[in-house]
Parts: sequence; structure tokens; C-alpha cells
Amino acid sequence: MCGIAGLFHAETPKPVDPMRIERMCNALAHRGPDGAGVWTDHGVGLGHRRLSIIDLEGSPQPMRSADSSAVIAFNGEIYNFRELRRELESQGTRFRTAGDTEVILAAYQRWGVDCLEKLHGMFAFALYDRDNRKLLLARDRFGVKPLFMARLSDGSLAFASELKGLLAHPLMRRRVDQTALDAYMTWGYVPDTHSILSGVEKLGAGHFLLIEQGKPVPLQRRWWDISFGERASGSEADLSAELVHLMRQAVQSRMVSDVPLGAFLSGGVDSSSVVALMSEASAEPVRTCSIGFDVAALDETSYAQTIADKFGTAHESRTVGQHDFGAIDQLSAMFDEPFADASALPTWRVCQLAREKVTVALSGDGADEAFAGYRRQIFHHNEERLRALLPKGLRQPLFGTLGRAWPKADWAPRPLRAKSTLLALAENGEEGYARGLSVMTPEARGALYSNEFSAALSGFRAEDELIRLMANAPAQSGLDRAQYADLKFWLPGDILTKVDRTSMAVSLEAREPLLDHRLVEFAARLPENMRVRRGTGKFLLKKCMERYLPQEILYRPKQGFVTPIADWFRGPLSGAARAISSSSIITQSGWFQPRALAELADAHIAGRSDNSRVLWQLLMLEKSLSQLDVTA
Repeated sequence: MCGIAGLFHAETPKPVDPMRIERMCNALAHRGPDGAGVWTDHGVGLGHRRLSIIDLEGSPQPMRSADSSAVIAFNGEIYNFRELRRELESQGTRFRTAGDTEVILAAYQRWGVDCLEKLHGMFAFALYDRDNRKLLLARDRFGVKPLFMARLSDGSLAFASELKGLLAHPLMRRRVDQTALDAYMTWGYVPDTHSILSGVEKLGAGHFLLIEQGKPVPLQRRWWDISFGERASGSEADLSAELVHLMRQAVQSRMVSDVPLGAFLSGGVDSSSVVALMSEASAEPVRTCSIGFDVAALDETSYAQTIADKFGTAHESRTVGQHDFGAIDQLSAMFDEPFADASALPTWRVCQLAREKVTVALSGDGADEAFAGYRRQIFHHNEERLRALLPKGLRQPLFGTLGRAWPKADWAPRPLRAKSTLLALAENGEEGYARGLSVMTPEARGALYSNEFSAALSGFRAEDELIRLMANAPAQSGLDRAQYADLKFWLPGDILTKVDRTSMAVSLEAREPLLDHRLVEFAARLPENMRVRRGTGKFLLKKCMERYLPQEILYRPKQGFVTPIADWFRGPLSGAARAISSSSIITQSGWFQPRALAELADAHIAGRSDNSRVLWQLLMLEKSLSQLDVTA
């Protein structure tokens, strides 16, 4: 795992200053504390910071091919590099190192851009083809590893693993993109289709950019997609056996490491499954770690301890409490862009705990998206059945009227909090799912925005991107479309961003075996009743893990990695909630109505409504903009 950065003059090649590349890489030093390198040629420069995982003494980067015709700066891991190496050796290729970086170089020289299809792993890399004067930027299928890009005023294209790498370049402009701000207020993160800074672009998951010197920079091209368009056949027993085989294969391939390795263990189905399969493949006790909370209702450490005891892991745990709020500035600095998934705080803490003993940690991320484990997916599945029974002309007036009249009872038991469900049923499936996935609906955002900011958006509405994505998905059903949206939009924008930044902040490599693309492709072909049955998600995954895990782990209600910010904002952090409305950055921007922000905080503190997610969102926006030193 590493950090990369570089510059490329496409249309008019100019000399590249190695010191500028070095400064960009130094901003990424946390991603690679074990080594650094810079390579430049006419019109191009590549930089690299290394976290040594495989071939510890070899494989320095940027790396040249044996004939010096290609150079690469690579971030990530290729899990099938040994198989590819053998295939290439059988065709005459000779290798000088024992790592995966040289394998990518040789694969490109053999197959060109088509080499991407052969790579199994997580990656973002820049490869310069010196013979053809082409730069290839590529990102893995699900977007586990990030890559930011920006066109600079001197005509160059700058790129880096994190936004802070770009910001180290003196020509980077720092102006907020207003559509990205609306997207952030909608989702709680800036999705891959936007960047908080105007002129900055993210290379999409499963996309590449191939740029040739002397020609304009083209559009990104997609090289991989997930399809829900086919259905697998076979009995439950056969499909279960295939699933266990794929999971075992995915876990074992990610246990290859020349440094200490462990796992995150929350006590949920997904991380417990990973630990079970790791224990099966390891002669030594697996090192595991978990984070709990000082609010008993949200603490899952007892479940994690149950799994640790069952598999004899070397387990450690710690507790996150209100005192951790003092680290919010550090947390914000990790992400550069505003990022309001409050579980980033405990994720960072568990990464810190893991890094005390290991350099690589396996996680359970990805299973909810692939196997339909989120409550919202199951609700959507049921709502789509109801929509199919009632024509839209009946649903809109019936459920729309009920939804608008129903109180927003955040304090009530879940079955009585029906407002969002009723409003979703009044819409089509895509609109309804976008409403359910968002932190703030268009109406809620409009109530906070100033008239000037609303007008400046010129009709832009962040939900429309997700709605189009679902409408055009290679899918057969509403459940398929919801999962497709989660895999393509939510996963890279929220979950994988969170894990990448918090793990890299402590120089820890996080690996996601349940996002092995062969496993996810298998999951996408499963019949719906193998994903959701009797109101339970991840049906087949849970069924096949019954031989490994206790029933109380497999079938307890899903809790998620929830941070108790609602309680914190009503307690010792109430002052921070009230201060948002008077924040100089927030108020001077002119984007929001200060009185509406104050009422939001007062209603939460008084217990009239739960506005904790929006308050956290605004707080993280303030911290991010302050650190970015941007202009509105």
C-alpha cells in the first residue's frame, strides 16, 4: 500500500520539476513511510511513497521495465500476481524482483490496457509508456484505492492518491464546487462524480484514462462493471458450497504478506466470517481487534469477544467515548474533503489499535452491498412489491398525502417512524431509494440553504445522479438496482473512502476479501430469495456460515458501526452544536440561513428531533473548509 503522485503535460510537453513531484509525495508520507522515489522525463513525472508489504527489500518505485520502455507508480496489491508472473514467464518474460509491481509492467507490455482485466486486487496506478508517449491512469473495479486529478493553469494534468497531494502543487486553485457541496449535504460525503474543489476530478472505480502526448486529454473510460442481468441456477446446497469456496479463496489470497497480518472484528456476520476463514487457514492464532462505545446500547465488543474466544484469536479491544471528540481536527484532515460518516472516528481508532501489532488487516466490508444486508435494501425490496400492486396515479395522492401529514417522530419506536417510507412509496423506486439513502432530502436542504445558494445551483439536484444510475443499471429488479447503486455509488464514495483514509493515516494496509470481484459477480447472479428471505438479508451468506458461526451472531438484528453522536450533541458537545450557526466559515459563505442552523441545533438539544447527522455534517464541513483554506 502506498501513495502516488505525478504530473503529465499532454498537449504541449514541458520539463517537469522533480521538486514539485517530491513535495506532492511528501504530503502523502503517511501512506508510505518506508521509502520514496521520483522519476521524471520530458513532459512527465511520477512520484511514490512506499509502505512495504511484499518483497520488502526489492521493488522500489517508480519502477522501470527491464527495457526501460515503461515506468510505473503503483498503489495497492495484486493478489494473483504470482499466477500472472508464471503465465508471463511461460511466454518469455524475465523478472528482476519478487513483487507485484513488476508484474503489472510486464502485463501492460504484453496485453496493453487489456491487462486490467487480468488484475485481481485493489489498485490505482500511473504507468508511462515511453515508446508511445502515453500515460495510463487506472483504478480497481470497486474503487478501493483512490486517485484525484486536476488540470493546472500551465496545461499539465496533476494526479495524486489524496487531494492533499494535489494541494501541495503551487498552481492548485482552492474554490468550492457548489454542486459538490449540495452532493455532500445530500449524502454526507462527496461522491466520486464530484470533488469539493472546482477543477478536481476523481478517476472512477473500474475506469481508466489513457492520455497521449500531443493530443487533448480524453474522457475516462470504463473497463469493468457489475451486472445483475443474469440469474444463477442450482440448489441452495450447491450455491452455498460455491459461495464458501469463493469466500475461502478470497480470504486466503489476501493473507499473503511479508509483514504481520490481522483482522478487524466487530462481532457482526461479515467480519466474523472473515476471521473464521482466516483461522481455518492459519497455523497461528489470528490477531484481531475491535472498538466499543461508552454507550451500552451501541457497544458490540461482547459479540466480538465471543468470536475471538471461539477461534482462539489474539484479541484486543478499546472504547471510544466523548473524549475522542477532541481529535475531530485530525479526523477531518485525513479526508481533505468534508466527510460526515461518523463511524470514521471508531474506524480510525480500530486502525490505530491494529497498527500496534500488524501492518495489514482484513475487513468484512462489501458483503452488505453484494449480498443485500442493509435494511434499506430490504425495505426497498418490499416497497417495490407494493408499488407493483398499486398504480402510480393511486400511490402518489395516497402515500404522498399520508407522508406529508405524518409527524417526523425521531423519538418514537422504529415501526412508528413511517414518514420517510410513506413519502418513498409515493415516488417511483429510484426516487424512493435515493430519498432513503440520503442524509437530507431536497426539502430539508432547501430549508437550510440561502436563496442565493439555491439559485446558484441552477436546478442541480444531487439525487438525480443516483436515480439515473439505478434507472440504467444492468438489472432485473428493484433489489438489483438498489444493490447496483450501493456498489457503484455508496461503496466507493463512503465506505471505501472511510477505510482508505483512516487506515492510511496510521500506515496500515486494509484488505477487503468480501470485495473479491469473482465473489461479488457470483452474488449479483443469485436469485432474489437467496439474498433476501423472510425479511432477512444476506440469506445465503448466513446459511453457508452456519457451520462456522453461532446462531446468535448470524441472526441477531443488524446494528452497524454506529457512533453515539446524538447523545454527545445533547450532552457535553451541545456547545459545539450551537456554535455551528455562528461559525465564521459557514456564515460568511452565504450558503446557509444562520437562523435555520440555530433552530436545527436547538431542536436537537431539546430532544424535539434527532438532527445529529446533519449537525455532524455541518461540523465536518466547517472543519474541512477551514483546513482547505478555500474561497466560496
